[in-house]
Amino acid sequence: MINDVHTTNGKSIADVLHDCKNEFSTFVSTRLQLLQEEMSQKATAFKAALPSIIIGLVFLLTAWFALTGAIVAAIVVLLAGNPWALAIAFGAVAVLYGILGLILAMMGKKAITKASLKPEKTIRVLQEDKVWLQTEASRIQA
Repeated sequence: MINDVHTTNGKSIADVLHDCKNEFSTFVSTRLQLLQEEMSQKATAFKAALPSIIIGLVFLLTAWFALTGAIVAAIVVLLAGNPWALAIAFGAVAVLYGILGLILAMMGKKAITKASLKPEKTIRVLQEDKVWLQTEASRIQA
C-alpha cells in the first residue's frame, strides 16, 4: 500500500525512506570518522613528545636538587655561628619554593584551561551541519 505511493521523481515512499536511512548512516559515520582522526592526531603528537618530556624532567629534577643544596649551603654560611642555621636555611628555601610553586601552578592551570582538548574541527562541522539541516527543514516545510 505505502509502496504504491510515488513521489514526483518516480520513487516510492519506501525508496525515499531507504535513501534517507543510508544518507543519515553515511553522515553519522563520516562525522565519527572525523572525530576519531582528529583525536588520533592529537594523541600521536602527545605520545611523540612524552619521552622527551620525561627525560627532560629527570634532568631538571637532578639540577633542582643540586641548586637546592647550594642555596641551603649558602644560607648556612651566611648564618655561621647560629645553632639553628641549618633549620633556618631549609625553612627559608621551603617557603621560597612554596611561593614559586604556587605561582607556577596557577600559571599552569591558566594555560591548561586555555588549551582545550575539544575536537574543534569536528564541533565546527557539526554546527555547520545543524545550520544546513535547519535550512533544509525550513525549505521543505515551505
